[in-house]
Amino acid sequence: MSAQLEAFIEYITIIKALSKASIEAYTKDLSLIEEHYKASLIHLDEAKLLHYLSQFENKRTLNRKLSSINAFFNFCHQEFAGSKDKKPQFQFSKIPSSLPKYLSYEQIMKALSLIDTRSWIGLRDYALILFLYATGTRISECLSIEHNDIEELWLKIRHAKGEKERIVPIASEALQALKAYESASPFTSSSLWLNYRGKRLSRISAYKITRKYLNVSPHVLRHSYATALILGGADLRVVQELLGHASLLTTQVYTHIQKHNLKDTVLSCHPMSG
Repeated sequence: MSAQLEAFIEYITIIKALSKASIEAYTKDLSLIEEHYKASLIHLDEAKLLHYLSQFENKRTLNRKLSSINAFFNFCHQEFAGSKDKKPQFQFSKIPSSLPKYLSYEQIMKALSLIDTRSWIGLRDYALILFLYATGTRISECLSIEHNDIEELWLKIRHAKGEKERIVPIASEALQALKAYESASPFTSSSLWLNYRGKRLSRISAYKITRKYLNVSPHVLRHSYATALILGGADLRVVQELLGHASLLTTQVYTHIQKHNLKDTVLSCHPMSG
């Protein structure tokens, strides 16, 4: 790894405080390019970089690598005077807009009604699904929650993406389910979500729970939370704050849902919709 790349990784780790997953992605993307050419990234011209990128057909994968390269050269341009008179800047590949998958409140509640809540494990599964839908947390954030992160009707998310804190309200129905689970749990732990051994619940286990009852990943419940807010008339910037998105551009994917809902409303209600 070149000195410039090491400096960039240190910058995004300490100064930018990006998440562990983001740091690993940047490190992998950029170090693989240096390994491929056996040279420092800073010394590679645009032609070589484009030749390297041409092997990636998946547009989302390509855009992630483009993001890594652009971030690296932006950093070098600012930090190392004279390193590049003109920094390379690659345009992202356009990806067709698509509606994120989500579930309705009725679909979620129907699935919850099938959970056997006579055991503490069943109460946990019920509470976890309802909690994810009621708070819109990322699964990594949810599994990091400790008991003292919840105060009355509020949740403090301390382990958010990019190490940023945020506070979100919790619906009383989700809190009631949470209290029932906590009361029935045979273990004492600072962690909120536990497995059958009393250890912190893993991402894989959480995935299996939502897949078992809803046939979706935990992230779909986050989309469902945001979608319910947008369709209910919530301001996009409020949703951005609740989701913990650094940029409003990330949240704007949900405007497609809003437009789709408006179109359906017109088609079903307007006398000229035919």
